[in-house]
Amino acid sequence: RGNSFRRRSVNGEDSKLAALAEKIAAIPHVKRLRIHTRLPVVMPSRLDASFYRWFAGLPVQRVLVLHINHANEVSAELTEKLAPLRQAGVTVLNQAVLLKGVNDTADTQAQLNEKVFAAGIMPYYLHLLDKVQGAAHFDIDVEQAREIMAGVIKRLPGFMVPKLVTEIGGQPGKTPVDLRLYPQD
Repeated sequence: RGNSFRRRSVNGEDSKLAALAEKIAAIPHVKRLRIHTRLPVVMPSRLDASFYRWFAGLPVQRVLVLHINHANEVSAELTEKLAPLRQAGVTVLNQAVLLKGVNDTADTQAQLNEKVFAAGIMPYYLHLLDKVQGAAHFDIDVEQAREIMAGVIKRLPGFMVPKLVTEIGGQPGKTPVDLRLYPQD
């Protein structure tokens, strides 16, 4: 449908994802393919030679967005398994969710972003928790999130500080959260 196809979320079996990704990559105006997943975090062994060949062989820019929420999730095996992707020109990003009791301090966030960067993963987004049933006990209010981000900014160089974002219904993508780091006029 012309150039209207911008984003599409899919999940399911590897073979179905591969077939769909190949069809999407073949669309002339599609410039990049971005895949979001936690699978390599929990099962790094799934990044194998056939995945490398397939993903590196797609005729578009490739972006792999991992969902790593704590530094303890970054294993030596994950770091090792990501190296061939980076060498093939795949951009590897991290998107974390701010979770009460898990990663809700500036120190924990700094450790997370140091560790993902050391593994060759660029810190990209830090999400406020989506308001979903059964997860309220992980929720952090926006003011506390701003305080955490102010601390992260003091601890890390700018390129390692993820953008704090939230999902707002009806918006086409993630909405940046104003950190209010400067006095308001």
